[in-house]
Amino acid sequence: SKQAQLMEVLKKEVRAMLIAAKAGLTPEQLEEQYMAMVCKPLPLRDLGFQSTLELVTQMPEVVQICSSKNGSLILKAIADDSTRGIAKLVANQKVKSRKASKKTATKANASFPTKNSKNPQSFQTLSAMTPVLPAMVKAELQDLLSSSPLLLTDLDKAFLRRFGRAFQYRQYGFLSVFEVLRSMSDSIVVEQTKAGSLLVLRKYLGSKIEQQEVPQASAAEMPPVEPTCETKSFYQAALPMDSETVQTQAVDLGDHLKKHQGFEPFPLTPEIPPDAVQDRSLCSLPPLKRRCLVGVIVEFIVSPSQFYIHVCSTEASYKLQDLMFEMRHVYSHKVASDKYIMPESAVRPGQLCCVMVSKWWYRVIIHRVINDQEVEVFYADYGHLQIVQKSWLRFLKWHYLKLPAQAIPCSLAWVKPVEGTWSSAAVLLFKHLCRFKELVGIVDEYVDGVLYLFLCDTSTKEDVYFHTVLRDMGYADVCGENIPSQEFEELNPSALYVQPSGKQGNAEVVEPDLRLQQEPRDADSETATSKLNGAEL
Repeated sequence: SKQAQLMEVLKKEVRAMLIAAKAGLTPEQLEEQYMAMVCKPLPLRDLGFQSTLELVTQMPEVVQICSSKNGSLILKAIADDSTRGIAKLVANQKVKSRKASKKTATKANASFPTKNSKNPQSFQTLSAMTPVLPAMVKAELQDLLSSSPLLLTDLDKAFLRRFGRAFQYRQYGFLSVFEVLRSMSDSIVVEQTKAGSLLVLRKYLGSKIEQQEVPQASAAEMPPVEPTCETKSFYQAALPMDSETVQTQAVDLGDHLKKHQGFEPFPLTPEIPPDAVQDRSLCSLPPLKRRCLVGVIVEFIVSPSQFYIHVCSTEASYKLQDLMFEMRHVYSHKVASDKYIMPESAVRPGQLCCVMVSKWWYRVIIHRVINDQEVEVFYADYGHLQIVQKSWLRFLKWHYLKLPAQAIPCSLAWVKPVEGTWSSAAVLLFKHLCRFKELVGIVDEYVDGVLYLFLCDTSTKEDVYFHTVLRDMGYADVCGENIPSQEFEELNPSALYVQPSGKQGNAEVVEPDLRLQQEPRDADSETATSKLNGAEL
């Protein structure tokens, strides 16, 4: 029956989620994880259950229900024959010490196969990485502190109130809030006061004296970043008259002409600002060298054959973060925002612009017009497509064209799905392997603008290669060559809308800081052998 089939699929998904969680999950966390990974709630009603706990009690071969020290229920996975290897790897995950967390990426013995030899060669990868906060979460924390300092005890409540969700730092690999704050010590300072630990933006500390001399704006209006000279001069010119006043005067003038001269005035069309991007494209990041090792974070996943990564680089991360802050600051002012409203004629496929989602502005390219109210856009810095309202779109200022598109389209090297297409269980496993971790990427080659690379998790006692895990779980065949991604062949927005590096015209191309990028040592690679779970490819 359909219910029995649904239950079997659900058992596999629940087991995969619980295996990935070393300490187990509470029923509430399981619900959140399922929603985040499958993009729909647990099908409790479809299966006739009233609660998650009632559901898992009917999976005695999949879920072990335990109690924690504080009395709460913890759900842990019961591995079967096909998942015992994965469970063992998760159980062997290392807990980093404070000293280790302070170290930047260093070399560790790891290897990957090459096409020219039956014996896979080994190269050195980067050792266990420190946890990494996504750029979006960093920006949210800085935004939270931009109006005023905040006591550490109030952080959770303030974050929930501002962004509508709890600050779940553990899902990013951090063991405590203090580890999070240490990772942002360049922008957030913890001061000890009588009331407790106070979180202050470092930038705010440097400008205390200046702020005492200059009258402060209200907390609600205080911008998160200082405006550039360009935006300051624009605000000074624009502030004397807001858009509402302009509209009122235009209506009054139209009524006057109609009444006294007997004709209808021409409709007033908004003038497109000279610094609005109209017929330009973003450029891509410079290509990575073959066989180089680079720290990466997987940002968006469709399948192992179609996903997007960010290169881990402090400078590149800051540039994207600064761009988002400045765009939010500029476009959040009604005068500026109204100035860059896009007329209907400009809302067309291929148009580079920006869109506001949850008070943040993103660089996007219009992929298709859905109807009079909606368009589908491609997020050039994150890799996904989304349907948004036309009214949320604005022209992109020329200044924001400089930073290359940060999302790199990728496919996992040397693998193909066993069944012709990737199963939902394979995609779910791949998402769990990649989730909120800094990984080591081993570059193989570029094919039609898509980067084919191996992915390795070095946070465990033994390096975990994702193509090997997919093979051992029975989801993939390792074929020793790169099969063109069917998903990217059907649609590759990056290839459609993003220019190759250096072909952007007069716009400045800013190369990322690839300080984690390393060349393998040929002398070592000639004599070393691979340890891909003891199996030669």
